[in-house]
Amino acid sequence: MKHMGKRPNILFFGIDSLRSDHMSLYGYERLTTPHIDKYIEDGGIVFENMFSPSIPTTPGYASMLTGLDCFGTDCVALRHKGQLLESIKTLPELLREYGYTSTCIGFKGNAGSRGFDNYINYGDWKPHKAENLNSAAIPELERLVSQDKPWLMFMRHMDPHSPYYAPKPFDRLFYANDEFDPDNKSLKPVYEFKPFRDYFLTWFPEGCTDADYIIAQYDGSVAYMDACINQILEKLRILGAEEDTIVVFTSDHGETLYDHDCYFDHHSIYDNVLVVPFAFRYKKFGYTGRVSDFCQVKDIMPTILKLCEIDCDIAFDGRDMTKAITGEGVRQESEFYITEATWMRKHGWRTPEWKLMIALEPDFHFKPPIELYNLINDPLELNNIADREPEVVKFLTARMEAHIKKREKETGRENPMYTNLDWNGFGRPFKTSEEAYNSLHIGDPEAAKKLQAKLV
Repeated sequence: MKHMGKRPNILFFGIDSLRSDHMSLYGYERLTTPHIDKYIEDGGIVFENMFSPSIPTTPGYASMLTGLDCFGTDCVALRHKGQLLESIKTLPELLREYGYTSTCIGFKGNAGSRGFDNYINYGDWKPHKAENLNSAAIPELERLVSQDKPWLMFMRHMDPHSPYYAPKPFDRLFYANDEFDPDNKSLKPVYEFKPFRDYFLTWFPEGCTDADYIIAQYDGSVAYMDACINQILEKLRILGAEEDTIVVFTSDHGETLYDHDCYFDHHSIYDNVLVVPFAFRYKKFGYTGRVSDFCQVKDIMPTILKLCEIDCDIAFDGRDMTKAITGEGVRQESEFYITEATWMRKHGWRTPEWKLMIALEPDFHFKPPIELYNLINDPLELNNIADREPEVVKFLTARMEAHIKKREKETGRENPMYTNLDWNGFGRPFKTSEEAYNSLHIGDPEAAKKLQAKLV
């Protein structure tokens, strides 16, 4: 059946490193996202249990923009080699077939961002990230609205991604203590973590001792971004395009703050990295509220296509989640495969009750090769009970391996977690944690040396 009339536009906030549990939209005690909260509460949908199961950026966005899981994209590593498979259609590539034009802001050159008509860069690693994005996005939004074609504008906000550059007054919005208190030793282990120390020293305030100050900078950056996002939403309204536009908020992965000794980054497969926001507003959809079904970023593209009334012949791994809203119901996927190939190479299996994590090679945090957490009794994943529950480890491992074999058969390819052996840039797996710890490094050692001397 041919679609009658113009299809809806898509304003897509694909925010990097935004963990949902630090958004007031999801009940966080700090009011970090008041503008997004108000926008979504006025006619939007919030998905309360959204996961990005393949960490970090490249596989996260690849799944988000294809509707496929990591087996379908063959992408699990941050340092993915080459482009996505030619057989895959990305969201902008598919939309082009239905008359859409598309623009991507701040995500040029990544395998996960293939297929946009236009790419616009901005100062995404500099202070005032969101204002820099607005300088690029708002004129482009005006251009897109002025044309006859429906459009997709995808924006990769980087404010929650380290370094956290919360400008005044947002830097003190959630912090009123002394970040230079010499009696506070909470950042000592952070400064002692050699792989990242030089990086931290180049953006932490010189002499900072309090980890809570850095966490407050993350939250302040989210609040600052939220205020800047409201400028884009207001521009959409002023331009008269709000009623005809699907507005999407999501993220490629969460963030580690002071959790699990994985400081101020987004590696590992603990829930603080896996759990992300997903909310949208489209007034013509006619439904509002919250959805408790477990879903994954692979579900976002099929959901958007349904809202656009596009019925294509792609066999998505993801599901159309509008059915969970309208009452039709969708098949449940409450347990799923999880992966990371960033600073460590691990995979595992998550159910509503259990989290199993298995190292495919030794990691630079010297963590045990097998971790098991009871998510009901231990939601923060603080108590590894793998040794106490060997039968649970065996059971979950069997379910994970059965899923891997099933997906390998369906895709005709080996699990990419087994084939991406150059995930770390060294061309081979690490044999020991010591080797990983001494090999991996980010930051400027010379600049950090001068700063480090003042902390001794």
